[in-house]
Amino acid sequence: MADTIHYISPEHLSLATIAAILQENKKLALSETAIKKIVDCRQYLDRKIAESDTPIYGINTGFGSLYKKNISKADLEQLQVNLMLSHACGTGQELPQEIVRLMLLLKIQSLAYGHSGVQLATVERLVAFYNEGIYPVVYEFGSLGASGDLAPLAHLCLPLIGKGDVYKEGKKIEAASLNKEMGWDIIHLKAKEGLALLNGTQFMSSIGIYLLLQAQELVKKADTIAALSLEGFDGRIEPFDALIHQIRPHKGQMEVAAHMRKLLTGSQIISQAKKHVQDPYSFRCIPQVHGASRDTINYVEQVFTTEINGVTDNPNIFEQEDKILSGGNFHGQPLALALDFLALALAEIGNISERRTYQLISGLRELPDFLVANPGLNSGLMIPQYTAASIVSMNKQYCSPSSIDSIVSSNGQEDHVSMGANAATKCLKILNNLYAILGIELITAAQALEFRRPLRSSDTLEGVYQKFRTQVNFIENDRFLHEDIEKAKAFVKQAIH
Repeated sequence: MADTIHYISPEHLSLATIAAILQENKKLALSETAIKKIVDCRQYLDRKIAESDTPIYGINTGFGSLYKKNISKADLEQLQVNLMLSHACGTGQELPQEIVRLMLLLKIQSLAYGHSGVQLATVERLVAFYNEGIYPVVYEFGSLGASGDLAPLAHLCLPLIGKGDVYKEGKKIEAASLNKEMGWDIIHLKAKEGLALLNGTQFMSSIGIYLLLQAQELVKKADTIAALSLEGFDGRIEPFDALIHQIRPHKGQMEVAAHMRKLLTGSQIISQAKKHVQDPYSFRCIPQVHGASRDTINYVEQVFTTEINGVTDNPNIFEQEDKILSGGNFHGQPLALALDFLALALAEIGNISERRTYQLISGLRELPDFLVANPGLNSGLMIPQYTAASIVSMNKQYCSPSSIDSIVSSNGQEDHVSMGANAATKCLKILNNLYAILGIELITAAQALEFRRPLRSSDTLEGVYQKFRTQVNFIENDRFLHEDIEKAKAFVKQAIH
């Protein structure tokens, strides 16, 4: 029986581990090592505060450009509450709960390294939120991706002090009502805790991890849909021969070529004699284009796994070295650059997909115009290609890089920011748009495949085709295609593996 608990510890947290935690719906618990690190760090910080009045940024001073303002010991708890309240100024759409769930996991992981100075009770309450399925309301806008994701993390952690809103069992309730229902007291934040909770890159990181988990599966699905399109277009097998890719051995390119060969094994269509000697690039260069996106995803995974296994708040506490150091680990530049790169990689999957859709409806290779038997009276699949083209164009616009932008904030103290949060939210839109683009290609590929009968494709692709036909029927005459596209999007998300 699989372990139903994941123990938060200093051990490396991989993307595969996160996937298992989510898929197996594991509960979280703090390991003994994590508990000791959290407690020891807090005790050290309490001693330092008691022994000295020396200004330490964010602990007994104001924040940002207010770092010159010293705060009395009597006001240190109120300072943390004020920080939480003043920074909870997010706006826009609510972040999906599955991403908020990841934010909680990653925030707990970061605090458990014992360099943040939080109370054990604070981390345990965040663990309780995760385990009870309590997801604070977090908004998409408000972070500059430097000084951490301040506004989103303020919303994530407000319920600790009985403020803000949460979702519990799908119902939005006030945090004060939640505490009453659960029999919880509010967390009385000690010195530095508010800053530890708000500093950090967990908004950017959680969206990035969500994107990676989706993208790793989506690129494989894109191969499958591309193979169906190749069959519908009566394409050639030679561009996927291993010899071609061995002499230009990019890892992703080789993987895609091998995947395409596997998908097409046993196909009558691919093995029949061809009248044409070459295919357009959108078919011939599937390994090179899809493969480059795979390689990009692998690079982005390295960046994000490094990030989520680090400490990103400020200042950082080093008990053994007897140092409290103010630095910039909250700066999201590594993530911003990687997210912009990921956006390009995902957008290109959609870009080449739409080109295959266009080729299939163009009346080439003995296929009827727009893939209907009676074009003219029927427009067939003319306009779904318009829809795909409009979404592809939108994705290109979303690919304008966020990481090159910066706006001065906090009276010039925070004079260079990453805009990684914007990079994350734009990339999420690109990913969601991809399901529609690939869904339209799938409708088109399935329609084209009908015109290749009685020849059959491979058992694998025929299986996908038959399963898809339970959701979207062959188009004999014009009909309400919006419903077909929505069904195809859902099929790409859920049914292709």
